This record gives sequence, structure tokens and C-alpha cells, in this order.
Amino acid sequence: MSDLVTGDAVVLGLRPARLPSRALAICLDVLVYGAGYLLVSIGVVFATASLDGAAQAAVSVGMFLLVLVGVPIAVETLTHGRSLGKLALGLRVVREDGGPIRFRHALVRGAMGVVELLITFGSVACIASLVSSRGRRLGDVFAGTLVVRERVPGARVMPVPPPPPWLAGRFTGLDLSAVPDGLWLTIRQYLTRMNQLDPHTGAAMAAKLADEVVARTGTPPPAGVPAAAFLMAVVHERQSRDAARAFGAAPQPAAYGAQAAPAPVPYGAMPAVPAPVVTAPPVAPPVHPAVVAPAQGSPVVPPRGGTGFAPPA
Repeated sequence: MSDLVTGDAVVLGLRPARLPSRALAICLDVLVYGAGYLLVSIGVVFATASLDGAAQAAVSVGMFLLVLVGVPIAVETLTHGRSLGKLALGLRVVREDGGPIRFRHALVRGAMGVVELLITFGSVACIASLVSSRGRRLGDVFAGTLVVRERVPGARVMPVPPPPPWLAGRFTGLDLSAVPDGLWLTIRQYLTRMNQLDPHTGAAMAAKLADEVVARTGTPPPAGVPAAAFLMAVVHERQSRDAARAFGAAPQPAAYGAQAAPAPVPYGAMPAVPAPVVTAPPVAPPVHPAVVAPAQGSPVVPPRGGTGFAPPA
């Protein structure tokens, strides 16, 4: 099983799962959901014994959709693509760019799974997985997802390097909605492998990717920022927004390039300020005639070495 390779010849560390492991994971999930459906059916039969036939049929259809369709969708959404069977076999459902799935991905997969797995007893899913080069069934194709192996002996997924500290938070207000998932995937894989590339080739690729991001966002980066550092900061900003949405924390909008305001100190928590002590002014030492001191009260302006953001000394 080989690694995935993008169009820019960047090796993707994630490895797609094949039909045998996926089929075994689905069988485990079906056993668990089937046992739950049987227990719920027994309880519903006793609870609806006094109803007529039409009402019992409606309750049975609703229970079928809830247990065998709604529960798998909820499990994949809450666990970010790890059902019980996939967790046992080290598999996970991810987006095509390697990110975690959301409710819409799990909904499309669950809706297509009714036809692929339940109605046709998995025959359509098996055929589609055998035909696909990455083992994807129709639900994965329509949802834009991929089932990958998380536990691979000897394989290690390289994390995206963090941006320089002097660029953190500079792109909070940048509009990233127009950047496609394919471009994010290429940027992430370049950043994880840029140390393995030739310096000249890596710099040219970083400049090309940065130009594409600028063309999508419509906002140029600050002057003097290297292309690789710009890509790190933009990817970090997108990951921060995804994490905020996943954990329910709404990010605070800020102007592009603006500094984050410090958190206000609550009243009563401020340290006590001691009273000033009035002392006699010290006598200034004699100044050599060759040394010219700046006038008292004039601000001292440090020299600037260039434009744009620069790392602190």
C-alpha cells in the first residue's frame, strides 16, 4: 500500500484503507447496531401492543431510520469519523484534504450507506471500493471523504510546522472561504516536506502557493514576509478556526494585520501601587564634550532595517 501523492509530487502521509479492513469494520458496526436495533425492537413491540397496525408500522419505520441510519451519522459526527469498528481496526474517515469530517459529510455517507450497505447487502459498496484506486465507496465520492489507516507500522504523519511567533494572529480577519480544499492539501503537504526539498525548488513552490492563496483571498501578505512563513501562518489560522468550530468556540473577528488587544483586568484584581517616594534629584555626572546626548524629553527612535514584519530581536 503506497502513500498518496498530490499533483505537485508531494507525498501525503495518510494511507487509504482497502476493502478487507473496511469490510471487517463495517461488519463490527453492523453487529453492534443490529444488537441495539433488536433490543429496541423488543421494547417497542411491548410499548405499541395497544396500537393499530398502521401506527405500529410507522413506529417500526421510524425506529429503523433512527437506529440504523441516524445513530451511525451521529457517531461519525461526534467522533470525527471513528465508529466502533473503525476504532478497533485503526481506521478513520477524513476529508480529502486530511481534515476531520463534519455533519454534512456524515449525512451524505449515511444516506448513501442505506443503498450501498443495507438495501443491496454491501454489493454496491464492494464493487465501488474495488474499482476505486483509493478504495472509496459511492458515499465517500459524493461526500468528498476518504477512509484512511491511522495505525500503520513504521509510518509517521509529519505535523505542519507552526508559524513564527511574530506572525501569530496577524491573519485573524483574513477571508479564507474562497481557498479550495485541494489547495489546502497541497500547502499542508508542502509544509510538512519542505525540509526534504531542494532549497531553490522549495522556494519556487512556496512562492507559487503563496501567489495562489493571495489570488483567492484578494489580500496581499505584509511586506517582507517570506512565502513559507506566510503559508504557515495562513494554515495555522485555518486550523484554529476549524478547532474553534469543532469545540463550539466562536472566533473573534479582528482587522487584518491588527494586534490582539490585551484582556481587561477585572476591578479588584489589580495590584496595589505603592505611593511615590519623593527624593532629591541625583546630580548628573559630567558629560564628555565628544558625547552628544539627545535632548531631554525627545523620543528615541530605533533604526529600522526594512519594510514589513520582522522577527523581534
